[in-house]
Amino acid sequence: MTRAVILRIGHRPERDHRVTTHVGLAARALGAEGMYLAEADTGVVQTITDVVSRWGGTFFCEDKIAWRRCIHDWKGSGGTVVHLTMYGIDLSDVISEIRREENILVIVGAEKVPGKIFGLADYNVAVTSQPHSEISSLAIFLDHLFSGTKLTARYPDAKIRIIPSKAAKKTEEE
Repeated sequence: MTRAVILRIGHRPERDHRVTTHVGLAARALGAEGMYLAEADTGVVQTITDVVSRWGGTFFCEDKIAWRRCIHDWKGSGGTVVHLTMYGIDLSDVISEIRREENILVIVGAEKVPGKIFGLADYNVAVTSQPHSEISSLAIFLDHLFSGTKLTARYPDAKIRIIPSKAAKKTEEE
């Protein structure tokens, strides 16, 4: 079974708090197991940890991760590194190959990523060749990686659950 973990690099705490939080939330909702944050931002970690405690699952979020060491260790343990960038190979051309990998580290940048990342990644993947957000890139990539199977995932340990409804907001809470 394929597992994916996110590595968020280039995060600027004074500017990117909300976007990085949304990267983590999208990652969790669409099947990733966790997120490494290459900067110190306990606020992001606390927010995501709080969501996991209420909405369920085992998603982890760790900050202060040395991104070079993270990539080196991931590859050293046999994992695959996928860098999401508009300059890469089209997603549709490589997703079936990537799906065969077991442990995937997905690099999602905030600001311009260091050029070295392109050489360290096993795959530089373009989710369109147009400017758009890293949140949308990650969401589309994970949805394709897991073939849409995570869209209806439920967590048995959730304290809050959505009850699908055509015309109202319905939740169930423990």
